[in-house]
Amino acid sequence: MKRGKKRGVKAAKATEADEKQKRQRKAMKGNEDDKIKGNEENKDKSTVSGLRELMKLYRFLKPYRWIFILGLFFLLISSAASLMFPKYLGNMVDIANRGNLAGEISRTGLILLAIVITQAIFSYSRTRIFVYVTEKTLASIRQHIYNHLIKMPMAFFAERRVGELNSRISSDVAILQHSLTETLADFMSQLLIITGGISLMMVTSFKLTLFMLAIVPPMALFAFFSGRAIRRYSKKAQSHVAESNTIVEETLQGIQNVKAFTNELFEINRYRDKTDEVARTGIKGGKYQAAVSFIILGFFIAMGLVIWRGALLIAKGEMEAGQLFSFVIYSGFIAGNIAGMAGVYTRLQRTIGAAENLLLLMDEATERIDEQYIPDPDYMIHGQIDFDHVHFRYPSRDEMTVLEDVSFSIKPGQEIAIVGPSGAGKSTIASLLLKFYEPDRGRILFDGRDSREFPVTALRSQMAVVMQDVFLFGGTIRENIAYGKPGASDEEIIQAAVKANAWDFIKSFPGKLDTVVGERGVQLSGGQRQRISIARAVLKDPIILLLDEATSSLDSESERLVQEALDLLLRGRTSLVIAHRLSTIMHADHICVLENGRIIEEGDHSSLLEKQGMYHAMWRQQTGERENSKMISRTEVI
Repeated sequence: MKRGKKRGVKAAKATEADEKQKRQRKAMKGNEDDKIKGNEENKDKSTVSGLRELMKLYRFLKPYRWIFILGLFFLLISSAASLMFPKYLGNMVDIANRGNLAGEISRTGLILLAIVITQAIFSYSRTRIFVYVTEKTLASIRQHIYNHLIKMPMAFFAERRVGELNSRISSDVAILQHSLTETLADFMSQLLIITGGISLMMVTSFKLTLFMLAIVPPMALFAFFSGRAIRRYSKKAQSHVAESNTIVEETLQGIQNVKAFTNELFEINRYRDKTDEVARTGIKGGKYQAAVSFIILGFFIAMGLVIWRGALLIAKGEMEAGQLFSFVIYSGFIAGNIAGMAGVYTRLQRTIGAAENLLLLMDEATERIDEQYIPDPDYMIHGQIDFDHVHFRYPSRDEMTVLEDVSFSIKPGQEIAIVGPSGAGKSTIASLLLKFYEPDRGRILFDGRDSREFPVTALRSQMAVVMQDVFLFGGTIRENIAYGKPGASDEEIIQAAVKANAWDFIKSFPGKLDTVVGERGVQLSGGQRQRISIARAVLKDPIILLLDEATSSLDSESERLVQEALDLLLRGRTSLVIAHRLSTIMHADHICVLENGRIIEEGDHSSLLEKQGMYHAMWRQQTGERENSKMISRTEVI
């Protein structure tokens, strides 16, 4: 019995716990729904402000405003012609009812023909003009966004995924494709036809017009709320599509890693889950899009009631058959355009959403980049660099100190090496020198002047960097080397390649400098890519050279060739070398040992070995590894 009671108590507790969890999940879901609902209400309240934001994009239309105004004039003419068509059709019916007036009927027919031709010509011209203005405006928007994006500081890219940015820009600009001018044109056309049609209907029959207007507003309200729901789900779908595109871009870029780790199924499932989310969101929004069918049904019912009411007025002698005929066509025009207003409203909401995303991107602060930089003698540097008690944390990892009270000096023409374990902050020093980030505290001085006094372009134009992970563009070898000095001659490019020990393998290719290197340089070996990047730096002829573990991932032969090129490149330049292999920096003028963001040892190679500290331990470890590898090689040969 006791066991039974205990089991009963446990079961009751378990049930109670389950109920509690259900209530918590329900409450959480309710909170999320309330949050979403609240966000939507806030969005609806800000529709006016959203329109104001959207109008900011129309500044890109300013250079084409006069031709756009001409397009609006053509729109006005074509809409007015459309309004006159039902009137003359009704007149023709009334003329026929009065008797045999074939001449007058023919004249009315010719007027109708002229109206139709006029409407077609002006509608064609309006469409051509709007397409021209739209494409020109979108080109300006794309160029502005790209120019703005490429000037963003590194901190911006550190917090965002490039694939998502690319997808967001392409999808949002695509939404503007037919909305920037067409939505405005459709809205004006529909508004003109509705107001003009109602005015002409009032002249025809005041009573019948009021009867028609009593039926239309409920349909308009239904269209409004459907459009609001469509907006909510379309924005969700856009977000999910952007995320799924990011997965595609990242997996295709890293396809070697995907296949090497046999993660094809993992990526397939990840993409399937995201696209299923897109589908679920689209299905939820589909019920609101389907509701548009009921709006159209309502308008057909309204037209049937209008004809019924008009027939009663004809029976009483208060209206002629031709007038009712015109009235019915006007009612169809108005019903169709009011139904179309729901679509215009939906497109407008989508456009506002896309505009908000793009404007948020445009509002991000950029670096000040000189588009056509001309060397300024006031900002020329000679190579003296001083780190003065520098502290730094990455904006995306504010809780972690990367550099703490770092101080060292480099004299013009000196080579200083930074060594230490992974994560010590070595590459961060190079990023600070390039002004990718600013120190939180302390100063970085160039020739005794604070780096903040120098324009970004002035400093970077006098520096070059050769990194471990070389990035080559997918074009030719010539284009990649010339990236160090756009507009360089073939002779200059070849000389740079010779100095970088790259010309021998370049001239062995059938295409020589015109050889395509492939996406990220995949057609070249690691050593070849590295020598191309060195040739790029040679061509730039920098005052300050930054080498970030430039030989750490190469085989012995490639390392020898690259090191020879680097030794030539280092001569007479202020150089900061971040190294993993200590054998490559034995002859550096000064070596700083970095650990946990602090310099714990410094001096030349010999003095650091004598200190028996971290540098000595790293040296012994690496020389021991080399001896072991040599012994293994000899054993394999035997």
